[in-house]
Amino acid sequence: MTEVAPRRPLPTKLAAHPSVRAVLARRELKEERPAPVLDARWLRELCLAAGADDAAAVSLEHPDLAGERPHALAALPGTRTLVSLVVRMNRDDVRTPARSVANQEFHRAGEIINDAARTVVRALEDAGHRALNPSATFPMEMDRYPGRIWVVAHKTVAVAAGLGAMGIHRNVIHPKFGNFVLLATVLVDSEVSEYGTALDYNPCLECKLCVAACPVGAIGKAGEFDFMACATHNYREFMGGFTEWVETVADSADGAEFRERVTDSENASMWQSLTFKPNYKAAYCMAVCPAGEDVLGPYLDDRKEFMNTVLKPLQDKVETLYVLPGSAAKAHAERRYPHKPTKQVTGGRPHSTTR
Repeated sequence: MTEVAPRRPLPTKLAAHPSVRAVLARRELKEERPAPVLDARWLRELCLAAGADDAAAVSLEHPDLAGERPHALAALPGTRTLVSLVVRMNRDDVRTPARSVANQEFHRAGEIINDAARTVVRALEDAGHRALNPSATFPMEMDRYPGRIWVVAHKTVAVAAGLGAMGIHRNVIHPKFGNFVLLATVLVDSEVSEYGTALDYNPCLECKLCVAACPVGAIGKAGEFDFMACATHNYREFMGGFTEWVETVADSADGAEFRERVTDSENASMWQSLTFKPNYKAAYCMAVCPAGEDVLGPYLDDRKEFMNTVLKPLQDKVETLYVLPGSAAKAHAERRYPHKPTKQVTGGRPHSTTR
């Protein structure tokens, strides 16, 4: 047992303060020390009661979290454990071609998991532990942009904690809920009695439906991933698209020229993202994924029907695809989806920027 160093006497003025006297009086009645090790079962029950659908803890010393360690310690010095939380989403809300419905589901699930993580942190604080919950979604540390703007990589933590594995579409697939989940992480300064372990299999079926669904070809059949293609289109109304929209406003000589460059529909969509929350343009890779025990049944029963009802409506939808000039995404979109008009954009990056 580790010996506790005796407390130094307090200065007379501080010791006489009413708040200090109240704390010291409580300590005389009962020593206020948090449990040195959190009980894993208690912690999991706490997370589920707070609104999470699944949860598991992983040590910050886990070898797969080496890249997260300095960032976690910077956010909460003394961090020893990361607690991964999962909230599942309603599948058909994400699958529908009506992207307003899908985006509402993303945003509502984000609110739920942020609330759950905050509730967990409050309970841990009340039990005498230091803890914090970085945002599960936005906002992030924009003073670091274009560097790493997130505090902790939720996907990396979830995989290390055994709550899923990464599919070829770069989304975490939970063994039960599939990829219809959002993730959050709680940092805590205590160890836990039992940690999660990585899955010994990958729920990904390698069916390649995500490859077929992506309108800009961001996912390759062999597992390649074109980040810029995904970011340029799917995140059009996030940072990059907003920056380009502002530059278009600034560069236009007058309202007429601006309207020639930005359609009424694009303007309305950007307004909606600014006044409500940023909207994803696709996320079709998630929509069509059949993996996960709760999700898999219809795909196994009739794969052709599954593709007709889930994949084909997204492929057939007439929508603008945002691509970088001369990119593989542009070539893919024009070849594979001639009925979907393409619009060449910069993605909000200066033309001189190289990566």
